[in-house]
Parts: sequence; structure tokens; C-alpha cells
Amino acid sequence: MGLKENRFTKTFQEEQFPQLKAQIIEAAGFNVSFNIEWNTLFEDRFLHLYNDTYPKIYFIPLIEAFKSITADKMGKEAIVESLKEIHITNTKDHHNPKNAYTFSDGVLTVDHSPIFNADDIEDRTNVLTQLLENNL
Repeated sequence: MGLKENRFTKTFQEEQFPQLKAQIIEAAGFNVSFNIEWNTLFEDRFLHLYNDTYPKIYFIPLIEAFKSITADKMGKEAIVESLKEIHITNTKDHHNPKNAYTFSDGVLTVDHSPIFNADDIEDRTNVLTQLLENNL
């Protein structure tokens, strides 16, 4: 990562991420651990889009899926017992949510392009909810 990316990441981590993280923790019902590979979430020519796309691609679907799952006591217990970490990365530029999410050994991995299909929040939320419901 260059200076531009480092500046953006620092600003995002200080200004937007704390609120998003708090919403995820509230929706999940516990303080879940995050492992975010910030250095993989960039393509230089799209830096100007990330303030908008990061929340839509990486965080809002988590919030909405967790809200759905924890709507009852059984869901709350299942997620607390099963989810150990959220790992966010971009290793394959996936833009289809069916390929972007995995859940194994308590680790939910979000491996999604930082820009493609940003407005498809509902699709990502639905795929994520189904994945978790099938594996919790």
C-alpha cells in the first residue's frame, strides 16, 4: 500500500469503522473478533469510491444478516457459540456473493471485491444469512 491507501485506511478506520464495528457487535450480540486485511482491499483507480463501497460490501450485509439470525434466542445462542472471527479480505476479486462468503471452524470469511456490485446489499445479506443459518 502506498501513502494514498494508507491515508485512506487510517481515515476510514478512525471515522467510519468504529460505528460499523459497533453495529456489527450489537447485531451479533457479542464482541466478535475482526481480522481485516486492509492492504488487499484496494485498486488505485477506485480509491475515491471506497467510502461508499466498503460499508455496502463488507459491513452492512454483516449487520443485516446478524440482525436476522439473532432475532430469537436460538439464533443468538448459535452465533455466540459458533462465530469466532470475521475475516475480511480480497484475494480473488469475487463479485458474486455466492463465491465471496465462507464459514469454517468459526471463521466467517468475506473475500469480495471492494467495488463490484456495491449496491447489491440485499443479495449479499441473503447469501450471508443463508450460509450462516446452514452452518451455525
